[in-house]
Amino acid sequence: VLEAAKRARDAGSTRFCMGAAWRELGNKKNAFGHILDMVRGVNGMGLEVCCTLGMLNAEQAKQLKEAGLTAYNHNLDTSPEHYPNVISTRTYEDRLQTIANVRDAGISVCCGGILGLGEKDNDRVGLLHVLATLPEHPESVPINALVSVQGTPLGDAEEENDDIGNVDAFDMTRMIATARIVMPRTMVRLSAGRLSFSDAEQYMMFSAGANSIFNGDKLLTTDNPEFDEDQALFQKLGFVGKPAHKGPTVAPAESSGQVHITKVEGTQQQQQAYA
Repeated sequence: VLEAAKRARDAGSTRFCMGAAWRELGNKKNAFGHILDMVRGVNGMGLEVCCTLGMLNAEQAKQLKEAGLTAYNHNLDTSPEHYPNVISTRTYEDRLQTIANVRDAGISVCCGGILGLGEKDNDRVGLLHVLATLPEHPESVPINALVSVQGTPLGDAEEENDDIGNVDAFDMTRMIATARIVMPRTMVRLSAGRLSFSDAEQYMMFSAGANSIFNGDKLLTTDNPEFDEDQALFQKLGFVGKPAHKGPTVAPAESSGQVHITKVEGTQQQQQAYA
């Protein structure tokens, strides 16, 4: 893992993301110890460090923060209404609680969704509404297009349901543009599904508000463009990567004092919402 992080840093990446394909961290103490060591190692290279490890409790989030974790990815995937049609292994409230634990530990939240899960337009609006009304806007919002895998429920249902996996460049662009409007300081990440879009279509998405990508030949379960291809695309478009540990630009209204940003603890928000 540390060798991969070094290669990513040397190639120009500023954030290194590590993922584990399980439901929750739970009592995996030995695995968690190794993960903490990896976080410390990657952080020591001067890279931002991101993990996606499923559900976390408050103490686990605190330990990750102490180890040097920059951000934690935990997607909501879709609207609260459509969510039970897609996922049964954890509830929407479980996901929101993990996000609250992460935020309260002082870790940046990376949280977005997937288009092509059989949702309707109002579900896409519903997802963005939830994200935009969290106690703090997520530091980054990945927008994914479903990459269906044969043998999975969604992959097998794709032929029978036209709403599954049916995502074009305009769907992605509308979602990205709306996310940019309602969460102006958030990094909107063009994520899974990029292999299905041309350079011109990706440029349209960047122009609509996407200002980040996931780079690397493999995401958690799906393929991604080769690093050299992304470098060539960025050179063609004139894009330059931001340095690590440099956040989004502060809006003029905020820096001048016309707008004051207030924050509440995520756990407090959860208690109020579900009391």
